[in-house]
Amino acid sequence: MTRHETHIRTLAVAAFMVVSLAAHIAHAHKPSDSYLTLTVSVEKVSVRWDIALRDLNNVVDLDRDGDGAVTWGELNARRSDVADFALAKLRIGADERACSFGPSDLQVTRHSDGTYAVLLFVATCPFEPRVLDVAYELFFDVDPQHHGIVRINDAAGTRVAIFTAKDRRQQFERTQPRRGHQLASAIALGVAHIFAGIDHLLFLIALLLPAVLQRGRHGAWEPSPRLRPVLTDVLKIVTSFTLAHSITLSLSALDVIRLPSRLVESGIAASVVLAAVNNLVPILDEDRWMAAFALGLLHGFGFSATLMDLGVPRQNLVTTLFGFNVGVEIGQMCVVAAFLPLAYLARRTLWYRKGVLVGGSIAIAAIASVWLAERAFSVKVF
Repeated sequence: MTRHETHIRTLAVAAFMVVSLAAHIAHAHKPSDSYLTLTVSVEKVSVRWDIALRDLNNVVDLDRDGDGAVTWGELNARRSDVADFALAKLRIGADERACSFGPSDLQVTRHSDGTYAVLLFVATCPFEPRVLDVAYELFFDVDPQHHGIVRINDAAGTRVAIFTAKDRRQQFERTQPRRGHQLASAIALGVAHIFAGIDHLLFLIALLLPAVLQRGRHGAWEPSPRLRPVLTDVLKIVTSFTLAHSITLSLSALDVIRLPSRLVESGIAASVVLAAVNNLVPILDEDRWMAAFALGLLHGFGFSATLMDLGVPRQNLVTTLFGFNVGVEIGQMCVVAAFLPLAYLARRTLWYRKGVLVGGSIAIAAIASVWLAERAFSVKVF
């Protein structure tokens, strides 16, 4: 077997493996979030907790008939199990003294990514808290990537925070929150969103894969001879993408333009497919920054879904919007900083040009194609 045939066979095996794994990865494209709203009034804390049915179904087994859809009847039949499970994962305290939970009501609501169960109850504290102490444990034992996004409303205003597997307990002083605190929380939310949203990450990686290469005379990828054009190309791509998603994120968050969630999510999946296929068959080779801008407009609508689901009050929206954008940009630049040096050093190897670029683009296109089919036609491909 010749060396060329060996490379082809290796690529074929790699492509088969990544496509086989696409089903598993594809279902991880939407981060697991819950939305916890705490409204403090004297010694009582009114609680609204929105939890995705798809996440609850994994631990409470709501879909009893196995048809892939959880009905209100199935949810209502397990209401006590849902409440017992969720409330065991949450603790609220006033100055480190526990508040007691009253009876809960169960409702449902729609978020941008599907149907959520809504738990409504009141926590009664021994006295009006000066420091609200919250411990959050939901789903961390089964999904370390889960986020609990909390909004706290009281006489001092509104603030937003995020619970993660590494940050499960937080304390909130009942004083007027400083603008810097709100900004920091919004930045953290943006960073968390870019790393949890694998579809946005794969789109960015698909754009970065060929950045250290250039097309040769016969259309084959060749290593870029110098670093400066590589940095210029990456800067144009990232700047275009950032500018585009900032525009549509702002317009959507300010309720100037809204698009149906199904259209946005399908469009994002299609943009990932296009970015990956463009690495295999040149479609927008010389104008990839323009493609990044055009497709980034769709991603901005996708980013806005997080802020809309959170229900940020309008008086805090500008600060939250700015901070969220900054956080997304920080997350993107972390990806660029980690990827680009290694890619530049490996750009002359056949392993990078064939294995990483070609194999990686095939994998990304396969995964995103599954998303596109599922989102556009509401079917389960695997």
